[in-house]
Amino acid sequence: MSKAALSPSQGHELYETDLYSWTQDQAALLRAGRRQDIDWHHIAEEIESLGGSQKSEIRARLAVLLQHLLKWELQPEQRKYCWRASIVEQRLQIEGLLEVSPSLRAWPETVLSKAYQLGRVRAASEAGLAEQTFPSPCPYTLAQIRDDDFYPGPIEPRFT
Repeated sequence: MSKAALSPSQGHELYETDLYSWTQDQAALLRAGRRQDIDWHHIAEEIESLGGSQKSEIRARLAVLLQHLLKWELQPEQRKYCWRASIVEQRLQIEGLLEVSPSLRAWPETVLSKAYQLGRVRAASEAGLAEQTFPSPCPYTLAQIRDDDFYPGPIEPRFT
């Protein structure tokens, strides 16, 4: 710890003014075994928040993945390598998040409908098309969405 440990009231104040510094201070206090100086209330909030942020990240990545799958399928003449790269990246990132938090394995199915609606809106906006151009509800199963070999629509030799 680079400075003297803060009192609990100072820790609370630091939490409000400099979250990063607060996290470093609390980690040092935990490592030093100084339980009496820990800002337990905010520690609990941050741990809960961490779990929520993983859920949010999975939902956001699923929305981006669906956005690019929709564009891939419905705009084959405009396919771009960056769409494919994004599809690959989102799948890998989702799998990585589920590997470190296996209790969230069911989460993608839970948020699929909402993620799809967001992906659909984004795909329509980027394509300059009416949202109704894109199917509703989601035309893909979760197994397809997560399948590394699944690319909907016609196959083009330049992308195989």
